Amino acid sequence: MAKKVRIATFNCENLFARYTFPPDVTPTEISANGWEINQTLFAIHDPKTRAITAQAIRGVKADIIVLQEVENMDVLKMFRARHLGGYQAYPYAMLVDGNDPRFIDIAVLSKYPIVHVRSHQNRKTSPKARSYIFSRDCLEADILVGSQTITLFANHFKSMIGGRAQTRLRRQRQMLSVMEIVEERFGPQPGQNHFIILGDFNDYPIDDRSGKSSVWPLLNWGQAENVVARLPAEEQWTHYFKGKKQYTQLDYILVSYALSQAVRNVEIERRGLPRRADYYTGERFEGVGENYPKASDHCPVVVELRL
Repeated sequence: MAKKVRIATFNCENLFARYTFPPDVTPTEISANGWEINQTLFAIHDPKTRAITAQAIRGVKADIIVLQEVENMDVLKMFRARHLGGYQAYPYAMLVDGNDPRFIDIAVLSKYPIVHVRSHQNRKTSPKARSYIFSRDCLEADILVGSQTITLFANHFKSMIGGRAQTRLRRQRQMLSVMEIVEERFGPQPGQNHFIILGDFNDYPIDDRSGKSSVWPLLNWGQAENVVARLPAEEQWTHYFKGKKQYTQLDYILVSYALSQAVRNVEIERRGLPRRADYYTGERFEGVGENYPKASDHCPVVVELRL
């Protein structure tokens, strides 16, 4: 009997936590003497926003979800416990600290066993190179779904801060490296295997006067399908940029061609967007404001497979 599996990606935008110290303890004392973590309270930062973030995650009904911008494993587990139904909802959780100095990492929550994980954060263009290729990581995870293994390559590529053209080459190098990693794992025709490349790619698929989109190598690789492209063109956007009132696709799910035959549905969850994103005229989650609170400026994207 075919099994329905829903796999999603979501940049949940700065899922951080903070330590709340007892009222009789001063910051100066803490800095000088240190503290025991069991003497502090651990609280999700910005609880109103995080409650809506959780609604967006629950809204996609994912069996497996990749998250971007999670502070650490403790935050992931606490968020799961307080907002997503705990261990019972997602028994398997994984996060590996990556390269970003803001401590925004890639995480995976799954109803199915995560049987193998590999970080590629230390990958370089050459042994003597001074910097790493990935701004955060390319997190490789094997997930056992019944008798089948699906390999995820979860990503959060270089942002466009500083200019799209100015950051294009770094992003493109990261995408080419993902292709190399997949071929190292599966051989020169990897599309014959069951894998998904997904995450926040931080670039839209449309070229401009300064050159081709940095996503171009992946979209034209011939080994995986950008399943969001199955939606009508006007429905493919996943992100709202308030500076230019711009609606674009930054978030992607690329399903290997062997696995793409199992795709039954693709959805983008927009109910957590701030009301200022008025191109979307549908309903919002309870509590969403004009600018704040909101789930994120990104939308969760989910693909449904029948295996």
